Amino acid sequence: MNCKRALEEAKGDIDGAVEILKRQGLAKAEKKAHREARQGLIETYIHTGGRIGALLELNCETDFVARTNEFRELAHHLAMQVAATTPVFLSRDDFSEKELPDEVDPDEVDPDEVCLLSQPFIRDPERTVQDIITDTVARVGENIKVRRFARFELGKD
Repeated sequence: MNCKRALEEAKGDIDGAVEILKRQGLAKAEKKAHREARQGLIETYIHTGGRIGALLELNCETDFVARTNEFRELAHHLAMQVAATTPVFLSRDDFSEKELPDEVDPDEVDPDEVCLLSQPFIRDPERTVQDIITDTVARVGENIKVRRFARFELGKD
């Protein structure tokens, strides 16, 4: 029904209807952003060969959503993102030049590259990780937050 209403509002323009649905999804996600998210799961990802691994805590509001395939798939993709892109911070709010690894020159760092939520999503580089989470919030109807993550690489501190 939402699709039908969006098509009617866009007067039959499919691209316009898609934009309307995206705006509606963002509005839903913003309304849920203040809700407490204490349920969820911890996801692991070990890259082929066992030399790189990631651990990620993804939270939602209820254990019912935490058990859905959509939520589990999101957690898995985010753990893969951590393994593939080596983020240092969760968000731009957490970004601090003082906490950058020693081998990183603060003048040459793009906060969007070292902040997980700002990074281009590895499965769809046109969108950020935060965009993917926001879409999932709109679909499942609950707030979703990445609480923390860690990346491990064999032989590195």
